[in-house]
Amino acid sequence: MERKRVLCFGDSLTWGYDPEKRTRIDENMRWTGVLQTLLGDSYKVIEEGHNGRTIATDDPAEGEKNGLKYVIPCIESQSPVDVMIIMLGSNDLKRKFSYCSMDIAGEMQIFLEKVQAHNRFRMNDKMKILLISPPLVGTTGKGSWLEDCFDFINAAKVSSELAQWYKQLADMYGCAFLDASKIVSPSPADGVHIDKDAHGKLGKAIYDRLHNSGLLE
Repeated sequence: MERKRVLCFGDSLTWGYDPEKRTRIDENMRWTGVLQTLLGDSYKVIEEGHNGRTIATDDPAEGEKNGLKYVIPCIESQSPVDVMIIMLGSNDLKRKFSYCSMDIAGEMQIFLEKVQAHNRFRMNDKMKILLISPPLVGTTGKGSWLEDCFDFINAAKVSSELAQWYKQLADMYGCAFLDASKIVSPSPADGVHIDKDAHGKLGKAIYDRLHNSGLLE
């Protein structure tokens, strides 16, 4: 029996950036690895995390980071995809973009529109989607090396408003929804990324949500 394929599309929080060591967290300890262990051999968890990835914004300072431009080629190259998990928005909080929560939600709407159109017309609506509102940015880590990049005071405010927008979008586009900010918080080491313990908690919460929402049926 062919394994079901779960595509995890995100940024450094999916890639597994270690806020203390500034390296990559071990494979089995990343939330994607935790999810793979919990799902077992009947599933294949595919990591598509990219440090600095935005939802739909070009970043001239950091290069090819626009998730909207890459998402369809990614889905096609990883096909068949049974479940897609999307967790993006943290990098859109950067000071240089000056986005409010409505702007970021607007980006996500365009993103979901594109993904679901492809799902409907190219995949016979077979791909199920879990949309995750990311952990808050800037609630910890004052004085860290990322504080200037994110303007933590503003980032904390804007990121705290994303879940309500993402929930509306999930309902609108037929996606399951999870608010990661209710499960984990960023490490005080940098105020943006989550540590190993948080990855474990997030992986378990995602596993539970996949089951409870019927996405694995």
